[in-house]
Order: sequence, then structure tokens, then C-alpha cells
Amino acid sequence: MNEKILQLKDAIAKADAVMIGAGAGLSTAAGYVYAGERFDRYFSDFGKRYGFHDMYSGGFYPYPDMETFWAYWSRNIWINRYAPIPGDVYDRLLDLVKGKDYFVITTNVDHCFQRAGFDKRRLFYTQGDYGLFQSANPHGASARKTYDNKETVRAMLLAQGFEITQNDALIIPEGRVLSMRVPTELIPRCPDDGGPMTTNLRSDDRFAEDDGWQAAAASYSAWVRAHREAEIVYLEIGVGYNTPGIIKYNFWQQVYENSRALYACLNMDGEPAPGEIAERSIVIAGDSAEIIRELVL
Repeated sequence: MNEKILQLKDAIAKADAVMIGAGAGLSTAAGYVYAGERFDRYFSDFGKRYGFHDMYSGGFYPYPDMETFWAYWSRNIWINRYAPIPGDVYDRLLDLVKGKDYFVITTNVDHCFQRAGFDKRRLFYTQGDYGLFQSANPHGASARKTYDNKETVRAMLLAQGFEITQNDALIIPEGRVLSMRVPTELIPRCPDDGGPMTTNLRSDDRFAEDDGWQAAAASYSAWVRAHREAEIVYLEIGVGYNTPGIIKYNFWQQVYENSRALYACLNMDGEPAPGEIAERSIVIAGDSAEIIRELVL
């Protein structure tokens, strides 16, 4: 076993607490790949017609109408939020911190931590949830409100010709040509303001920070304050530089201010930690899924 992995395993075992900070790289390690085979399986028709080749690009495409927009987004939401989690990395990560005083902050919107059994009172999803709609222009009664979307998304998929199994796997029946539009009556309208709905994903200042978001933010802040002097491991997994201030820079600052804290980073790049905390840092380059499997052996 890699010496750094042994050091991190020992540090987690001895720590009073663990703060996990998870970015897109962790979801990728779990199998949530936005291009290649997964894209081709569910979006080859969109790729051929509109010329994009990954789900991320598809999310920003200017579709000709809302019927097409929701046909695309219903598929995206379902396979990345409700269908079975592709790998076991979240289960193993839970094994790693089970019995510890932990908290999770994540920019991911696939809700895998809660689905894998992490305590929802110890989770802060900062950037939203694929499983929620919000008003496209929240105001008045729709301000700070979100709406569960599973049944609406299910209806959209069935209308396109998909089948959905008992465990929520999305199936394309053999020989069936899928529709790339949903019926107009399935386009979601906000029950509070009557306007169009959209995904609850942070992209501008209209993102709805609902009561659940507010409570999670307060729990996160309280947990951080309570552990300022604790022997704690700040475990960053798969975090890049799209929104570094949420996790990466925050973790660096927390470790810098607490002489008993350790910064650990699992990432493909293996970028070194800042010099100010280098002696209290463990940076491990490689596939996060494989590293986590070794940590729980």
C-alpha cells in the first residue's frame, strides 16, 4: 500500500473529526461520466441533431422550444440523480468515516451522499440538487422555494418512450425510436407564481436557496465553529478550480488556523498544498475510487 495512503488512513483513525469536501472528481470516480458510453447510450439522438458530445454541453444548448429542453433535461436529471449509482465509491467513503464525527460539504448536485446513507443532517449541498425544480424567476410566494421533481421527470421520460425499472434504472426498449420532445402539458409551471420552472442548479443570482439549503448552511457553519481547535482531517476529494473558494481555499484556511488540523487531497493531478500548510498535508494523486478502496481495506 502507498505510504501516503497509510499515513492518511492512520490520521483519519486518530482524528477527532473528519470534514469531507467533495467536487466533481468524486462523482466521476463513482461512474458519473458525462461523455463517452453514458452519453451515447442516452443522448446519441441529441448529439446527432445538435452537434454536442457530452452532457455538460447539452445543458447549455439553446434548444428550439421548452418541449425539447425538458426532453434533454429529464434524461440528464434521471440518470444523474435517480438511476442506481454506477459504482460503490460513496459506500466505501461512508465506511471510512462511519463512527466518526464527520460533516460533508459538496458542490455536486447528484445527491449521492444521502442516497449512500450519509446522515442528511451532516450534508451541505452548496450548488443545488438535480432532484428539485425551482421557479425560473423566484419572487413572492416562490422565493426561496424548491419543488420535488421525480414524478414529473418520470412522466417526461415515459412520454419519450423510455421504460423505468423498479430500482429506477432507465431502459430504452430494443428497436424503439425515442421522442426528443415532451408533451406541452408536462412542461413544469411554478405552483406559486405561475411562471416557468427550471432546475435548482446554481448558475446566477436567481438560484433558490430554500429552507433546506439555509438549514444545511447553518449546520455547516456551526460544525466548523465547534471544531476550530479539534484534531481534524480536512479531506478534499476531486475538487478543481471552478469554485475553489467553497472547498479548496476554505480548507487551506481552516488548516492554516488550526495547528492540530491536517489537509488531505485526493485528486488526479496531485497538485502540492500551499507552503504554509505543506508539513500538515497529504496529497495523493490518482483515481479517487481506488484510493478510497485502499483506505478502507
